[in-house]
Parts: sequence; structure tokens; C-alpha cells
Amino acid sequence: MSYIQDLSARFGVNAEERGEKGFPVFENNVKGKGVCLLADENTERYTSDIRSELERNGNAVSLFVYPEREPVADEKAVALALHVSEKSDYILSVGAGTLNDLGKYAGFLSGKKSGVLATAPSMDGFSSGVTPLIEKGFKITRAAQAASDVLIDFDILQTAPAVMTGAGVGDILAKYCSLSDWKISSLLYGEEIYANAEELMREALFACTENIPKIQKGDAEGISALMNALLVSGYAMQLAGNSRPASGAEHHMSHYLEMDYLKRGKRIPLHGVKVGLGTMVSLFLYHNVFRFSFAGEEEVRAVADSLPSENFVADALRSFGCPVKFSEIDVGKDTVKAMLFEAYKIRDRFTILALYNKLGFMDRVADEIIDLYY
Repeated sequence: MSYIQDLSARFGVNAEERGEKGFPVFENNVKGKGVCLLADENTERYTSDIRSELERNGNAVSLFVYPEREPVADEKAVALALHVSEKSDYILSVGAGTLNDLGKYAGFLSGKKSGVLATAPSMDGFSSGVTPLIEKGFKITRAAQAASDVLIDFDILQTAPAVMTGAGVGDILAKYCSLSDWKISSLLYGEEIYANAEELMREALFACTENIPKIQKGDAEGISALMNALLVSGYAMQLAGNSRPASGAEHHMSHYLEMDYLKRGKRIPLHGVKVGLGTMVSLFLYHNVFRFSFAGEEEVRAVADSLPSENFVADALRSFGCPVKFSEIDVGKDTVKAMLFEAYKIRDRFTILALYNKLGFMDRVADEIIDLYY
């Protein structure tokens, strides 16, 4: 863990594993401060130990539990986080994706430091400086702050639902595609690549991939490799000054589907689950680029040749009980087809999905993708 602790320190983050004495660095960081704990109905059970430890540390502790199992990071939820933490000095989210987003955004708006006690290795936003929010029914990425403290308790993480761990794996395997999208944009259009960010993310991706068998078994070493990669993803984004190292066409597809769920008033599946499906589609597009002729085709084919197969990702996700077909996540076939043609417009960013659409190739593969992945 010393590697990730040293790296985290460069970015002003205390990434701390629970030891025999709890989280002594964190406790020193918040000494004398009022701490507001944010949880939901799923994660409330993890608040008692950290609350007791903070109270023994002399902290005044308040607890707010969102009255639902899966809150959405929308305007109402942000307002609640701001309100309940008003009299505190520090916000500690006890959870993963949404709760982490709410805590660090509320801290950003109020000028308070925030942290997270991770309850699942399910996404890569722990250390990022941005927050995805739902505003007026649309997915918006807002500037925020990285968590000051990321607290890691393997007794908690190893008992997280397998599908949540699989979502974290899906979010990391997506980096094969996001890094490739960045690369082809550089090759074809001259977009700048920040080598330090790219190398950092790629090394973490490979380390995580090598440890997938251990992650599947729930071994601490495997979960540590996954958690490290999730943290590194945030640092790579900070180095690049944007989400390029961690987000490409697969994330644009996920965001497109999220807006569909919101319009229908449906529960949104885990971020990494949707991203994992998008990764399979992106890999299909890369591996089938040889079927078309266009300026720069050789450069794109060379990138595609370095990528794993769609089946590799599908097998990994399936091993955690994650869906590997869009039909398994309550989304219509027509919506998935529209996603193939429309999702690239979500961000002004060149990706493999944009390439297929801008060059008119998507018409020739969309039905095949639907047959394979719906």
C-alpha cells in the first residue's frame, strides 16, 4: 500500500488502510472538528464503528441517512447534504459512488474538506476532482474536490456485493478503450496526450487486469489492486486536467442510457455495469475497424491490435454476476440502437464511436451490435 499512499500524498489525499489502531492519520486530520457522516439505508450499518472511533477521538459527530437504499445525486440530494452538514467542519461519506459524489460536492460548495469510508470498490470517483450530477434530468459533470481522506477497510470491501466489485472492474477495464480513444484522437487530429497521466493509468489498468482472479476470490491483494487502480484513475484525471484518461465512448454510452432511465423514472444500474457494456461495444468497434477504409485507418488498426477481446471483458464481468447484455438492464432495444448513433454527441470528444458515426460506418454495424449485445 505504500506505493498508493505515496502517490496519494502527491495529490493531497490520505489513502489510509484500517490498522490495529483504526485510521490514526485521518483521526489526526479531523482532530477537534465536527464531522457529519453521510450514509444511505444500504450503508448505515457501516457508520457505527467509525462514529465510535471519532467520538473517542473527541469529535462531535452527526449522522444523516438518506431515506432510501439508492439515492440519486440530484439537486434535492445535494441540498440535503449541504443542509445537514451546515454545522459541521468536515463531511465523511460512508458509501461509494453517489454518496461520495454528494459528500465531496457539498464540501466543495461549502468550503469544507470531505472524505469517504469506501464500502465497495465500485467506481473511480474517490479521488477525482469532478462530480457527476443530475440537474434538471440531465447528466452534468461539475467541478468539485478530491476527497481529503479515502478510508479503506478490507473487512468491508471484501464483503461488498460481487456485482459492485464487478462494477469497479468494469470501470477499470473501460480504460482500455478510453486510453485508445485518446490515442486515436491524438493520431488523427493532434489532440495532446499528457504522457504522465496516460502512463499512470495504463500501469494501474494492467496491474488490475493481472489480479482479476484474486479479485474474483475476494482476496485482499486483489481488492487492493482494484482499489489502487480506482484511486489512480482519479489522479490521472487530475494530471490531465480532464477525464480523458478514464472516460471515452463507453462512458458516453453509459451517460446516454442514464438519461433514458431518468426520463422513464427508473432505477439507474451501477455506473460500472453500464460502462462495462459500453466497453464491450467499443472493443467490437475497434476490432472491426479493418472492414472500412478511411484516412488514418492503419494508425487506428494498430491501436485496435493492442486491445483485449470483447469476450475477455464479458467473461470478467459475468464472473461477478454483472449483466453482459443490454436486455438485462431494463433498457429497450430501440434505445440501445439510438445510443449507437447519438451517444457520441454527449461530449465534444473524438472517440471510436464518433469515428463510426462521422464516417457513416455505424449504419453497417448497428444491427450486428444489437444482435450480439442485446
